[in-house]
Amino acid sequence: MNITIKPAKTLKGEVKAPPSKSYTHRAVIIASLAKGKSKIRDPLISADTLASIDACREIGAEIEIDKKNNCLIINGVSTPQIPKKTIDARNSGTTIRIMASVMSLCNEKVTLTGDSSIQKRPMEPLLEALDELGVKTESTNGMAPVSVKGPMKGGKCSIRGDVSSQFISGLLIAAPLSESDTTIEIVKSLKSKPYLKMTLYLVEQFGVDIENRNYKKFFINSVQKYKPREYTIEGDYSSASFILGAGAITESEIKIKNLSNNSKQGDRMILDILEQMGAKIEAGEDYVTIKGSGRLKGIDIDLSQYPDMVPIIAALGAVSKGKTIIKNIEHVRYKESDRVHAIATELKKMGARVTELKTMLEIEGVDKLKGAKLHGWGDHRIVMALAIAGLRAEGETVIDDAGSISVSFPNFDDVMKEIGADVKLSD
Repeated sequence: MNITIKPAKTLKGEVKAPPSKSYTHRAVIIASLAKGKSKIRDPLISADTLASIDACREIGAEIEIDKKNNCLIINGVSTPQIPKKTIDARNSGTTIRIMASVMSLCNEKVTLTGDSSIQKRPMEPLLEALDELGVKTESTNGMAPVSVKGPMKGGKCSIRGDVSSQFISGLLIAAPLSESDTTIEIVKSLKSKPYLKMTLYLVEQFGVDIENRNYKKFFINSVQKYKPREYTIEGDYSSASFILGAGAITESEIKIKNLSNNSKQGDRMILDILEQMGAKIEAGEDYVTIKGSGRLKGIDIDLSQYPDMVPIIAALGAVSKGKTIIKNIEHVRYKESDRVHAIATELKKMGARVTELKTMLEIEGVDKLKGAKLHGWGDHRIVMALAIAGLRAEGETVIDDAGSISVSFPNFDDVMKEIGADVKLSD
Protein backbone atom coordinates (compact mmCIF):
# COMPACT_ATOMS: atom_id res chain seq x y z
CA MET A 1 0.00 0.00 0.00
CA ASN A 2 1.20 3.53 -0.85
CA ILE A 3 0.38 6.88 0.69
CA THR A 4 0.53 9.94 -1.56
CA ILE A 5 0.70 13.44 -0.11
CA LYS A 6 0.78 16.82 -1.85
CA PRO A 7 2.28 20.03 -0.47
CA ALA A 8 0.14 22.31 1.69
CA LYS A 9 0.65 25.90 2.76
CA THR A 10 -2.05 26.00 5.43
CA LEU A 11 -3.95 23.43 7.49
CA LYS A 12 -6.81 24.02 9.88
CA GLY A 13 -9.23 21.99 11.95
CA GLU A 14 -10.10 20.14 15.13
CA VAL A 15 -9.32 16.43 15.46
CA LYS A 16 -9.07 13.76 18.15
CA ALA A 17 -5.78 12.07 19.02
CA PRO A 18 -5.91 8.28 18.79
CA PRO A 19 -5.77 6.33 22.06
CA SER A 20 -2.33 5.53 23.44
CA LYS A 21 -0.78 2.38 22.02
CA SER A 22 1.62 2.01 24.95
CA TYR A 23 -1.13 2.34 27.57
CA THR A 24 -3.40 -0.05 25.66
CA HIS A 25 -0.73 -2.79 25.49
CA ARG A 26 0.00 -2.56 29.20
CA ALA A 27 -3.61 -2.27 30.33
CA VAL A 28 -4.65 -5.30 28.27
CA ILE A 29 -1.80 -7.46 29.57
CA ILE A 30 -2.15 -6.44 33.23
CA ALA A 31 -5.96 -6.77 33.18
CA SER A 32 -5.50 -10.25 31.70
CA LEU A 33 -3.50 -11.14 34.83
CA ALA A 34 -6.17 -9.79 37.18
CA LYS A 35 -8.69 -12.49 38.07
CA GLY A 36 -12.14 -11.11 37.42
CA LYS A 37 -13.73 -8.61 35.05
CA SER A 38 -11.98 -5.43 33.88
CA LYS A 39 -13.28 -2.85 31.44
CA ILE A 40 -10.76 -0.90 29.35
CA ARG A 41 -12.44 2.15 27.85
CA ASP A 42 -11.34 3.88 24.63
CA PRO A 43 -8.56 1.39 23.76
CA LEU A 44 -6.49 1.60 20.60
CA ILE A 45 -7.50 -1.25 18.33
CA SER A 46 -4.58 -1.57 15.91
CA ALA A 47 -2.36 -4.27 14.44
CA ASP A 48 0.05 -4.03 17.39
CA THR A 49 -2.51 -4.04 20.18
CA LEU A 50 -4.43 -6.90 18.55
CA ALA A 51 -1.22 -8.93 18.81
CA SER A 52 -1.26 -8.37 22.59
CA ILE A 53 -4.98 -9.13 22.81
CA ASP A 54 -4.52 -12.43 20.96
CA ALA A 55 -1.48 -13.36 23.08
CA CYS A 56 -3.48 -12.73 26.27
CA ARG A 57 -6.32 -14.90 24.99
CA GLU A 58 -3.77 -17.71 24.69
CA ILE A 59 -3.05 -17.55 28.43
CA GLY A 60 -6.73 -17.94 29.24
CA ALA A 61 -8.03 -14.37 29.38
CA GLU A 62 -11.45 -13.87 27.83
CA ILE A 63 -11.38 -10.61 25.87
CA GLU A 64 -14.38 -9.08 24.12
CA ILE A 65 -13.94 -6.13 21.77
CA ASP A 66 -17.12 -4.10 22.32
CA LYS A 67 -17.14 -1.72 19.35
CA LYS A 68 -20.54 -0.26 20.20
CA ASN A 69 -19.36 0.99 23.60
CA ASN A 70 -15.73 1.48 22.52
CA CYS A 71 -14.25 -0.73 25.20
CA LEU A 72 -12.61 -4.06 25.96
CA ILE A 73 -14.23 -6.44 28.44
CA ILE A 74 -11.49 -8.62 29.94
CA ASN A 75 -12.04 -11.60 32.23
CA GLY A 76 -8.54 -12.18 33.54
CA VAL A 77 -6.76 -15.13 35.12
CA SER A 78 -4.62 -15.12 38.25
CA THR A 79 -2.25 -17.72 36.77
CA PRO A 80 -1.46 -17.84 33.04
CA GLN A 81 -2.58 -21.01 31.27
CA ILE A 82 -0.22 -22.92 28.99
CA PRO A 83 -0.74 -21.64 25.42
CA LYS A 84 -1.76 -24.30 22.91
CA LYS A 85 0.40 -22.80 20.16
CA THR A 86 3.37 -20.55 19.47
CA ILE A 87 2.68 -16.93 20.38
CA ASP A 88 2.90 -14.78 17.26
CA ALA A 89 3.65 -11.17 18.17
CA ARG A 90 3.51 -10.23 14.49
CA ASN A 91 5.19 -6.80 14.21
CA SER A 92 4.83 -5.81 17.88
CA GLY A 93 8.03 -5.51 19.88
CA THR A 94 6.04 -4.54 22.97
CA THR A 95 4.01 -7.74 22.73
CA ILE A 96 6.90 -10.18 22.41
CA ARG A 97 9.07 -8.48 25.02
CA ILE A 98 6.43 -8.12 27.72
CA MET A 99 4.72 -11.44 27.00
CA ALA A 100 8.04 -13.33 27.13
CA SER A 101 8.18 -12.42 30.82
CA VAL A 102 4.49 -13.22 31.35
CA MET A 103 4.89 -16.62 29.65
CA SER A 104 7.80 -17.29 32.03
CA LEU A 105 5.18 -17.75 34.76
CA CYS A 106 4.05 -20.96 33.00
CA ASN A 107 5.58 -24.29 34.06
CA GLU A 108 5.88 -25.64 30.51
CA LYS A 109 7.86 -24.39 27.53
CA VAL A 110 6.26 -21.57 25.54
CA THR A 111 7.63 -20.29 22.23
CA LEU A 112 7.20 -16.72 21.00
CA THR A 113 8.01 -15.35 17.58
CA GLY A 114 7.04 -12.55 15.21
CA ASP A 115 7.47 -11.30 11.66
CA SER A 116 10.81 -10.79 9.88
CA SER A 117 11.31 -7.40 11.58
CA ILE A 118 10.75 -8.85 15.06
CA GLN A 119 13.19 -11.67 14.28
CA LYS A 120 15.94 -9.06 13.80
CA ARG A 121 15.36 -7.24 17.10
CA PRO A 122 17.43 -8.10 20.19
CA MET A 123 15.97 -10.23 22.99
CA GLU A 124 19.17 -11.42 24.67
CA PRO A 125 19.24 -8.95 27.59
CA LEU A 126 15.77 -10.11 28.64
CA LEU A 127 16.58 -13.80 28.23
CA GLU A 128 19.70 -13.43 30.40
CA ALA A 129 17.68 -11.71 33.14
CA LEU A 130 15.00 -14.42 33.00
CA ASP A 131 17.71 -17.08 33.32
CA GLU A 132 18.80 -15.44 36.57
CA LEU A 133 15.21 -15.65 37.84
CA GLY A 134 15.08 -19.42 37.31
CA VAL A 135 13.52 -19.47 33.85
CA LYS A 136 14.95 -21.78 31.18
CA THR A 137 15.28 -19.84 27.93
CA GLU A 138 16.19 -20.79 24.38
CA SER A 139 17.18 -18.77 21.33
CA THR A 140 19.59 -19.60 18.53
CA ASN A 141 20.87 -16.03 18.06
CA GLY A 142 19.50 -13.91 20.91
CA MET A 143 16.48 -12.98 18.79
CA ALA A 144 13.06 -14.43 18.06
CA PRO A 145 11.89 -17.12 17.97
CA VAL A 146 12.54 -17.56 21.69
CA SER A 147 11.30 -20.13 24.19
CA VAL A 148 10.78 -19.75 27.94
CA LYS A 149 9.98 -22.37 30.57
CA GLY A 150 9.08 -21.36 34.09
CA PRO A 151 7.81 -20.99 36.58
CA MET A 152 9.66 -17.77 37.36
CA LYS A 153 11.23 -18.37 40.77
CA GLY A 154 12.16 -14.77 41.63
CA GLY A 155 15.42 -13.76 43.25
CA LYS A 156 17.87 -11.23 41.83
CA CYS A 157 18.63 -10.28 38.26
CA SER A 158 20.41 -7.50 36.41
CA ILE A 159 19.44 -6.15 33.01
CA ARG A 160 20.83 -3.59 30.60
CA GLY A 161 18.85 -0.38 30.38
CA ASP A 162 20.37 0.88 27.14
CA VAL A 163 18.72 -1.47 24.61
CA SER A 164 14.98 -1.42 25.35
CA SER A 165 12.86 -0.43 28.32
CA GLN A 166 10.31 -3.02 27.13
CA PHE A 167 12.48 -5.77 28.65
CA ILE A 168 12.24 -4.10 32.06
CA SER A 169 8.51 -3.43 31.69
CA GLY A 170 7.95 -7.14 31.09
CA LEU A 171 9.89 -8.09 34.21
CA LEU A 172 8.05 -5.50 36.33
CA ILE A 173 4.65 -6.79 35.18
CA ALA A 174 5.45 -10.50 35.66
CA ALA A 175 7.61 -10.44 38.82
CA PRO A 176 4.76 -9.77 41.31
CA LEU A 177 3.36 -13.20 40.30
CA SER A 178 6.65 -15.11 40.69
CA GLU A 179 7.31 -17.68 43.42
CA SER A 180 9.60 -15.44 45.52
CA ASP A 181 10.42 -11.77 45.93
CA THR A 182 12.39 -10.22 43.08
CA THR A 183 15.12 -7.59 42.84
CA ILE A 184 15.83 -6.07 39.42
CA GLU A 185 19.02 -4.06 39.01
CA ILE A 186 19.51 -1.80 35.98
CA VAL A 187 23.03 -1.77 34.56
CA LYS A 188 24.38 0.67 31.97
CA SER A 189 22.44 3.84 31.19
CA LEU A 190 18.65 3.67 31.21
CA LYS A 191 17.03 4.78 27.95
CA SER A 192 13.32 5.45 27.40
CA LYS A 193 12.65 5.95 31.13
CA PRO A 194 9.20 7.51 30.54
CA TYR A 195 7.92 4.13 29.34
CA LEU A 196 8.90 2.59 32.67
CA LYS A 197 7.04 5.38 34.47
CA MET A 198 3.99 4.41 32.45
CA THR A 199 4.40 0.72 33.35
CA LEU A 200 4.85 1.45 37.06
CA TYR A 201 1.79 3.70 37.03
CA LEU A 202 -0.43 1.05 35.45
CA VAL A 203 0.88 -1.72 37.71
CA GLU A 204 -0.11 0.49 40.66
CA GLN A 205 -3.52 1.24 39.13
CA PHE A 206 -4.23 -2.50 39.08
CA GLY A 207 -3.30 -2.95 42.74
CA VAL A 208 0.38 -3.94 42.82
CA ASP A 209 3.18 -2.08 44.64
CA ILE A 210 6.75 -1.95 43.37
CA GLU A 211 9.56 -0.26 45.28
CA ASN A 212 11.49 1.93 42.84
CA ARG A 213 14.92 3.14 43.90
CA ASN A 214 15.59 5.93 41.42
CA TYR A 215 15.20 3.60 38.42
CA LYS A 216 18.40 1.80 39.40
CA LYS A 217 16.83 -1.00 41.44
CA PHE A 218 13.32 -2.34 41.79
CA PHE A 219 12.06 -4.51 44.67
CA ILE A 220 8.93 -6.59 44.05
CA ASN A 221 7.06 -8.53 46.71
CA SER A 222 5.77 -11.85 45.36
CA VAL A 223 2.59 -12.24 47.42
CA GLN A 224 0.66 -9.69 45.35
CA LYS A 225 -2.24 -10.08 42.94
CA TYR A 226 -3.54 -7.76 40.26
CA LYS A 227 -7.07 -6.51 40.89
CA PRO A 228 -9.62 -6.05 38.08
CA ARG A 229 -10.93 -2.53 37.47
CA GLU A 230 -12.27 -0.09 34.92
CA TYR A 231 -9.65 2.05 33.20
CA THR A 232 -9.80 4.66 30.42
CA ILE A 233 -6.95 4.92 27.90
CA GLU A 234 -5.75 8.47 27.28
CA GLY A 235 -4.79 9.95 23.93
CA ASP A 236 -1.39 9.18 22.40
CA TYR A 237 1.21 11.96 22.24
CA SER A 238 3.45 9.76 20.06
CA SER A 239 0.82 9.56 17.33
CA ALA A 240 -0.34 13.14 17.86
CA SER A 241 3.24 14.31 17.25
CA PHE A 242 2.70 13.82 13.51
CA ILE A 243 -0.40 16.03 13.47
CA LEU A 244 1.42 18.57 15.64
CA GLY A 245 4.34 18.37 13.21
CA ALA A 246 1.99 19.02 10.31
CA GLY A 247 0.78 22.15 12.08
CA ALA A 248 4.31 23.33 12.81
CA ILE A 249 5.65 22.79 9.30
CA THR A 250 2.84 24.83 7.68
CA GLU A 251 0.94 28.07 8.37
CA SER A 252 -1.75 26.43 10.43
CA GLU A 253 -3.96 26.30 13.49
CA ILE A 254 -4.95 22.80 14.63
CA LYS A 255 -6.70 21.73 17.82
CA ILE A 256 -6.08 18.15 18.95
CA LYS A 257 -8.48 16.80 21.55
CA ASN A 258 -7.95 13.82 23.90
CA LEU A 259 -4.45 14.87 25.00
CA SER A 260 -4.12 15.00 28.78
CA ASN A 261 -2.14 17.89 30.21
CA ASN A 262 -1.16 15.66 33.16
CA SER A 263 -0.01 12.72 31.06
CA LYS A 264 2.88 10.54 32.17
CA GLN A 265 3.78 9.89 28.54
CA GLY A 266 7.33 10.97 27.83
CA ASP A 267 6.38 12.01 24.32
CA ARG A 268 4.44 14.94 25.73
CA MET A 269 7.91 16.47 25.38
CA ILE A 270 6.96 17.13 21.73
CA LEU A 271 5.16 20.26 22.94
CA ASP A 272 8.36 21.71 24.44
CA ILE A 273 10.36 20.70 21.38
CA LEU A 274 7.97 22.41 18.99
CA GLU A 275 8.00 25.58 21.08
CA GLN A 276 11.81 25.55 20.95
CA MET A 277 11.55 25.25 17.16
CA GLY A 278 9.25 28.28 16.97
CA ALA A 279 5.66 26.96 16.99
CA LYS A 280 3.06 28.37 19.38
CA ILE A 281 1.45 25.83 21.71
CA GLU A 282 -1.61 26.15 23.92
CA ALA A 283 -2.15 23.16 26.22
CA GLY A 284 -5.52 22.84 27.94
CA GLU A 285 -6.61 20.17 30.37
CA ASP A 286 -7.50 17.70 27.61
CA TYR A 287 -6.44 19.34 24.35
CA VAL A 288 -3.51 20.97 22.58
CA THR A 289 -3.71 23.74 19.99
CA ILE A 290 -0.75 24.41 17.71
CA LYS A 291 -0.28 27.57 15.68
CA GLY A 292 2.44 27.21 13.08
CA SER A 293 4.04 29.78 10.84
CA GLY A 294 5.93 27.27 8.72
CA ARG A 295 9.15 28.98 9.81
CA LEU A 296 10.94 26.68 12.21
CA LYS A 297 14.46 26.93 13.60
CA GLY A 298 16.90 24.10 14.16
CA ILE A 299 17.64 22.76 17.63
CA ASP A 300 20.26 20.69 19.43
CA ILE A 301 18.43 17.96 21.37
CA ASP A 302 19.06 14.72 23.25
CA LEU A 303 16.31 12.23 22.40
CA SER A 304 17.70 9.29 24.36
CA GLN A 305 14.54 9.17 26.50
CA TYR A 306 12.13 9.89 23.63
CA PRO A 307 13.08 7.47 20.83
CA ASP A 308 9.74 7.62 19.03
CA MET A 309 10.27 11.34 18.41
CA VAL A 310 13.35 10.84 16.21
CA PRO A 311 11.63 10.44 12.79
CA ILE A 312 9.29 13.41 13.14
CA ILE A 313 11.94 15.75 14.61
CA ALA A 314 14.30 14.79 11.79
CA ALA A 315 11.58 15.58 9.24
CA LEU A 316 10.93 18.98 10.84
CA GLY A 317 14.64 19.70 11.10
CA ALA A 318 14.99 19.11 7.36
CA VAL A 319 12.99 22.31 6.66
CA SER A 320 14.09 24.37 9.66
CA LYS A 321 16.44 27.33 9.52
CA GLY A 322 19.95 26.38 10.62
CA LYS A 323 21.18 23.07 11.99
CA THR A 324 19.29 20.42 13.91
CA ILE A 325 21.33 17.92 15.93
CA ILE A 326 19.57 14.85 17.35
CA LYS A 327 21.82 13.09 19.88
CA ASN A 328 22.07 9.81 21.82
CA ILE A 329 19.83 7.77 19.55
CA GLU A 330 21.82 4.61 18.82
CA HIS A 331 19.09 2.48 20.48
CA VAL A 332 16.63 3.83 17.88
CA ARG A 333 18.39 1.58 15.36
CA TYR A 334 16.65 -1.44 16.99
CA LYS A 335 13.03 -0.53 16.35
CA GLU A 336 10.71 -1.74 13.55
CA SER A 337 13.53 -0.53 11.32
CA ASP A 338 16.89 1.09 11.89
CA ARG A 339 15.09 4.40 12.23
CA VAL A 340 18.25 6.50 12.27
CA HIS A 341 19.36 5.11 8.91
CA ALA A 342 15.85 4.89 7.45
CA ILE A 343 14.83 8.50 8.05
CA ALA A 344 18.23 9.83 6.95
CA THR A 345 18.14 7.79 3.73
CA GLU A 346 14.64 8.85 2.72
CA LEU A 347 14.99 12.53 3.63
CA LYS A 348 18.11 12.67 1.45
CA LYS A 349 15.98 11.47 -1.49
CA MET A 350 13.86 14.58 -0.88
CA GLY A 351 16.88 16.86 -1.06
CA ALA A 352 17.49 17.18 2.68
CA ARG A 353 21.04 17.68 3.92
CA VAL A 354 21.44 14.93 6.50
CA THR A 355 24.58 13.45 8.02
CA GLU A 356 24.08 10.09 9.71
CA LEU A 357 26.49 9.24 12.52
CA LYS A 358 26.50 6.24 14.86
CA THR A 359 24.62 7.88 17.71
CA MET A 360 23.24 11.05 16.13
CA LEU A 361 21.84 12.89 13.13
CA GLU A 362 23.01 16.28 11.90
CA ILE A 363 20.57 18.08 9.62
CA GLU A 364 21.13 21.36 7.78
CA GLY A 365 17.71 22.79 7.02
CA VAL A 366 16.58 23.73 3.52
CA ASP A 367 13.66 25.95 2.56
CA LYS A 368 11.84 23.31 0.55
CA LEU A 369 12.15 19.61 -0.11
CA LYS A 370 11.29 17.91 -3.39
CA GLY A 371 8.60 15.31 -3.85
CA ALA A 372 9.93 11.81 -4.42
CA LYS A 373 9.12 8.12 -4.36
CA LEU A 374 10.14 6.92 -0.92
CA HIS A 375 10.49 3.63 0.94
CA GLY A 376 8.58 3.26 4.23
CA TRP A 377 10.83 0.52 5.61
CA GLY A 378 7.79 -1.34 6.97
CA ASP A 379 7.79 1.18 9.82
CA HIS A 380 4.72 3.22 10.73
CA ARG A 381 6.69 6.11 12.25
CA ILE A 382 8.97 6.42 9.23
CA VAL A 383 5.98 6.48 6.85
CA MET A 384 4.11 9.13 8.85
CA ALA A 385 7.20 11.32 9.37
CA LEU A 386 7.90 11.27 5.62
CA ALA A 387 4.26 12.11 4.91
CA ILE A 388 4.59 15.21 7.09
CA ALA A 389 7.83 16.16 5.30
CA GLY A 390 5.86 15.86 2.05
CA LEU A 391 3.76 18.86 3.11
CA ARG A 392 6.83 21.03 2.47
CA ALA A 393 7.96 19.37 -0.75
CA GLU A 394 7.57 20.59 -4.32
CA GLY A 395 5.38 18.06 -6.11
CA GLU A 396 3.79 14.97 -4.69
CA THR A 397 5.47 12.48 -2.40
CA VAL A 398 4.67 8.76 -2.63
CA ILE A 399 5.66 6.44 0.23
CA ASP A 400 5.38 2.65 0.04
CA ASP A 401 4.79 0.23 2.95
CA ALA A 402 2.04 2.57 4.12
CA GLY A 403 0.00 -0.34 5.44
CA SER A 404 2.33 -0.25 8.44
CA ILE A 405 0.44 2.82 9.69
CA SER A 406 -2.20 0.40 11.00
CA VAL A 407 0.27 -0.54 13.75
CA SER A 408 -0.40 2.64 15.74
CA PHE A 409 -2.59 5.17 13.87
CA PRO A 410 -5.05 3.30 11.62
CA ASN A 411 -7.01 6.44 10.66
CA PHE A 412 -3.96 8.67 10.03
CA ASP A 413 -5.04 9.49 6.47
CA ASP A 414 -8.57 10.43 7.56
CA VAL A 415 -7.28 12.72 10.31
CA MET A 416 -4.90 14.38 7.86
CA LYS A 417 -7.80 14.97 5.46
CA GLU A 418 -9.85 16.49 8.30
CA ILE A 419 -7.25 19.24 8.72
CA GLY A 420 -7.12 19.89 4.97
CA ALA A 421 -4.17 17.83 3.75
CA ASP A 422 -4.32 16.20 0.31
CA VAL A 423 -3.59 12.61 1.26
CA LYS A 424 -4.51 9.38 -0.52
CA LEU A 425 -3.98 5.73 0.31
CA SER A 426 -3.79 3.28 -2.60
CA ASP A 427 -2.85 -0.33 -3.26
